[in-house]
Amino acid sequence: MGLFKKNPFGHNLLVKKWLIRLLAVITHKRYRGFNTIEIEGSDIIRKLPPQNVLFVSNHQTYFADVVAMFHVFNASLSGREDSIKNLGYIWQPKLNMYYVAAAETMKKSLLTKILAYAGSISVERTWRSEGKDVNRKVKFSDISNIGTALNDGWVITFPQGTTTPWKPLRKGTSHIIKKYKPIVVPVVIDGFRRSFDKKGLRIKKKGILQSMVIKEPLDIDYENESFDSIIEKLEYAIEQHPSFLKVIPKSELMAYEEENKKRKFRV
Repeated sequence: MGLFKKNPFGHNLLVKKWLIRLLAVITHKRYRGFNTIEIEGSDIIRKLPPQNVLFVSNHQTYFADVVAMFHVFNASLSGREDSIKNLGYIWQPKLNMYYVAAAETMKKSLLTKILAYAGSISVERTWRSEGKDVNRKVKFSDISNIGTALNDGWVITFPQGTTTPWKPLRKGTSHIIKKYKPIVVPVVIDGFRRSFDKKGLRIKKKGILQSMVIKEPLDIDYENESFDSIIEKLEYAIEQHPSFLKVIPKSELMAYEEENKKRKFRV
C-alpha cells in the first residue's frame, strides 16, 4: 500500500487502516469478554465479491452494531468460523468497507469524526434533524456517495433509520438497490440494545448474549420488482415486518428489554 494512497472519498488508506486497528483493539472485549457474541453465516461473507455488496440490517445502537460488523466481517474474511477469537484478523482489515450514518451524528465530537474517517458515508436525514421532525428532499449527492462506495467495496445500511424496533423501512434503500443493483445481504442482530447505551459507546450491562445472523443474499429482480416489493422483502429478511409482532408471544415482547435474553426467533 502506498504511503499516500487514498480511497474515493479522499481518506488516506494507511491512516484508515491504523484507525480500524486501534478501534478494534479498544472494542474487542465488548463482544468477546464483557459480553459474548453468537455469530451465524461467516461462510456467506467469504463467498461475496469484493465490491457492490449492500448489507441491510436492523438497528439497535448508533455505533456498537456497525463496529461489531467490522469485527465479524474481517474475522470471517480471515477464515474465522462464526468467531472473532484472536484479534489478529484486524491486522489486514478490509479497507473498502463503509456504513451509512446521519451526517449530524458524525460531526458531534472528535470520537464520531474518527469513526466517520474509519468508514462512514454521511447522509442528511430527510425526516429528522437535531431531534425534530423535518420534511426535506433527498440530496442526490448522498445517493451518489453510496453508489461510489458500492463501486469501491461493501456498504452497511440500517434502512429503518432509527434504533426503535418495528419501524417502517425508508424507501430510499429500495431506490439505491434498483439503481446500483448490488448483492443484498440481510443481517439480523440482537442483544446490543441490552448491552450498550443508545449511542453504543458506553457498556450498560455485562454478561449479555449478543447475536448476529448473516443470511444468504436476496433474490431481487432489479428491473421489474417494485420499490414496495423490495422494501417488503427487506422487512421480512431483517425480521422487522409488522407481521412478526403477531407471532411473537406477548410475554416475549414484554421481556424484550430484559438483560441477557437470548434470541428465540429465527427466519
